[in-house]
Amino acid sequence: MKHHLPAGRAHAGPYAVDVTPETAGWGHSSLRVLELAPGGTHAFDAGDSEWIVLPLSGGCTVAVDDGSGHHTFELSGRTGVFDGVSDFAYVPRDARASVTSAGGGRFALTGARCTRRLPARYGPASGVPVELRGTGNCSRQVNNFGAAGVFECDKLIAVEVLTPGGNWSSFPPHKHDEHRPGEESVLEEIYYFEFAAHDGVPGLGYQRVSPSGPGRDTDVLAEVRDGDVVLIPDGWHGPSMAVPGHHMYYLNVMAGPEDERAWLICDHPDHAWIRDTWRDRSADPRLPLYTAPERSA
Repeated sequence: MKHHLPAGRAHAGPYAVDVTPETAGWGHSSLRVLELAPGGTHAFDAGDSEWIVLPLSGGCTVAVDDGSGHHTFELSGRTGVFDGVSDFAYVPRDARASVTSAGGGRFALTGARCTRRLPARYGPASGVPVELRGTGNCSRQVNNFGAAGVFECDKLIAVEVLTPGGNWSSFPPHKHDEHRPGEESVLEEIYYFEFAAHDGVPGLGYQRVSPSGPGRDTDVLAEVRDGDVVLIPDGWHGPSMAVPGHHMYYLNVMAGPEDERAWLICDHPDHAWIRDTWRDRSADPRLPLYTAPERSA
């Protein structure tokens, strides 16, 4: 299935996951997952894309040479995606960067082809808004580290979603594959999954993507596990279902051709009514799984 890439399918070179516009068959969005042994280092050229380096597990040092100067960012990171919000670093296009980890770890490089060259920057964990969406068994937590309106990028939008076991995320199904000013934006999207184990047993979930119209025929019903990727060039996506007993994490990476960097979506007309029921219900009491640390005085 070309849109579901089980763990290892998107492996290339030093990356456990390496999704580029060329391999995905689209124009903008990229995702790399870099695994480093203790003391390991990896250098890369940003090329025509902007990047956010986000620790999934472990901490690292990100060094950036953007032609005007050299910048070094120390990322504390976290022990894992279910344990806390992480700090991150922004790498502009046309820069040279390296990621070094004294203790080793796993690091996501979320990327998007872009035009503007913004400055290299550090993003503190304390500045990441943690949002609860939905209610009841539609409840989920969103870490908006790279959301539009939160952290400045040229094209890149990236967030983390945590779904308690037994809940449905990305519901109601929604899409962003048509240019409709003020209502819907065109965004290619990557989902990268991890799951909380229980007594050593790995977790799993299910992802649905359905066709949204003529020429937009992406159709996925996939069992997803640790390290799996789902590519969404178009279509209604959702639900993302976490099996009972195993919390689900996914990293969303989005970018597209729109002049305005905005996440504008359209709900599936058969299921949009579910949002009206949320007003009178509470979020899952298991959420938030964690909050962002307080800002330093």
